[in-house]
Amino acid sequence: MTAVATLPPLKAPAPNAFGLQTIIGLVGVLIAVLVAGINEGVTRIALADIRGAMFIGYDEATWVTSLYSATSLTATAFAPWFAVTLSLRRFTLGAIAAFIVLALLCPLAPDYRSFLLLRALQGLAAGCLPPMLMTVALRFLPPGIKLYGLAGYALTATFAPSLGTPLAALWTEYFNWHWTFWQVIAPCAVAMIAIAHGIPQDPLRLERFKSFNWRGVLLGTPAICMLVTGLLQGNRLDGFESTLIVGLLGGGTLLLVLFLVNEWFAPIPFFKLQMLSNLNLSHALITLGGVLVVLTATGSIPSSYLAQVHGYRPLQTAPMMLLVALPQLLVLPLVAALCNIRRIDCRWVLTTGLGLLALYCFAATRMSPEWIRDNFYALQLLQAVGQPMAVLPLLMQATGGIAPPDGPFASAWFNTVRGLASVIATGVLDALTTSRQHFHSHVLVDRLGNTPELAGQDALASLAHRLHEQVVTLTSIDLYYCMGWVAAALILLIPLMPSRVYPPRAAA
Repeated sequence: MTAVATLPPLKAPAPNAFGLQTIIGLVGVLIAVLVAGINEGVTRIALADIRGAMFIGYDEATWVTSLYSATSLTATAFAPWFAVTLSLRRFTLGAIAAFIVLALLCPLAPDYRSFLLLRALQGLAAGCLPPMLMTVALRFLPPGIKLYGLAGYALTATFAPSLGTPLAALWTEYFNWHWTFWQVIAPCAVAMIAIAHGIPQDPLRLERFKSFNWRGVLLGTPAICMLVTGLLQGNRLDGFESTLIVGLLGGGTLLLVLFLVNEWFAPIPFFKLQMLSNLNLSHALITLGGVLVVLTATGSIPSSYLAQVHGYRPLQTAPMMLLVALPQLLVLPLVAALCNIRRIDCRWVLTTGLGLLALYCFAATRMSPEWIRDNFYALQLLQAVGQPMAVLPLLMQATGGIAPPDGPFASAWFNTVRGLASVIATGVLDALTTSRQHFHSHVLVDRLGNTPELAGQDALASLAHRLHEQVVTLTSIDLYYCMGWVAAALILLIPLMPSRVYPPRAAA
């Protein structure tokens, strides 16, 4: 038996509460979450320009992205509890306001340390927003259109990441690097107006602080920050050869175990571990992690290859990324409509989506150093159709049958796994890339060992360039093979774990 207490139920909206006003509020939350996700991608892609403007090196810049990811994921884990306590509308508006102020201040930082602190605080504000979107969709949308609300949430995983490159190209090529931060101000201001008008105001529930799970915060916050930082800095610092990385990952893992033990027995936990006995939720979380690893790889491999082999800047890769992003606005509602049909089993939709992603990865293994942007267009269309078919059924599966009191717990689980999967994907891809590049470099150099010595500096330079092209291409092929097999393995999990989930309108 456990000591988990049942939370007082959330105040349910009145039967006639849904209408234009609620839609406006939901759109406001969607805009804020999309902007926060896009902001992370834009600043990461424009980091070279930001480094040059702020006179910081590559090593220093990696800490900017690492700390932002660490604080963002930490906030995501604990935000649902605070939203219930402080009220959904107040908490969301506060997070957006902080996000805007910090976006304004970041490029005005007088030195590197100030910039690092402001960026970490901005990550804390940004991480509070994704759980709010899922909470609003689950709480206020009627069953008949709930899947369309979840499709809006899916945009944060399928649409927002692909817009980072085009927007980074826009600001750095035609304006200046300050706008990679300031771009969020206007849409976030619109989002605040929409939320203030459309989201009902719940009463404060400050009595919850009497049973505040302070042990969970003291254990979970450093655990998440240490693990995220260790994963993102591991490749640069030679992994387990670095005492810092060993300490971060070892200490983070120990604290995470203690945090989970605390959550099991806490009267009001941040994460309700007992929910994992629901096989549909467990399978959805596992598969979501795998899907996000694949999507992170397929989003980064082409642009990295084109930049290293052909010298593409973000402006040149922007059309390729837009080809993935823009169709989401059409494909996601269509997938939602498909999953909303009772006789359509969402497991088949998930299988098709994963199959398309696997097909994309295996087809991309035919690439060669002669490939340019145009060669990726057909493959990007496969991804544009496959990724919403893989993400939306998982949302439907994870949230199906969740009782209203468990809504914040489901949101915490789903969003935290989503953020952690992206971090793990980045760390694993960096490590795999470095390992395979070293392997292919050694193999190619060994094969040239018996080649007669080439004369002239031009010949040596040409040979080095061709070797570099081959190494990058072969490494990209290896990564595509790995991701293809990950997608295929996720298909094999489908018949093993979940039972069929019917659309919310069927239950209604």
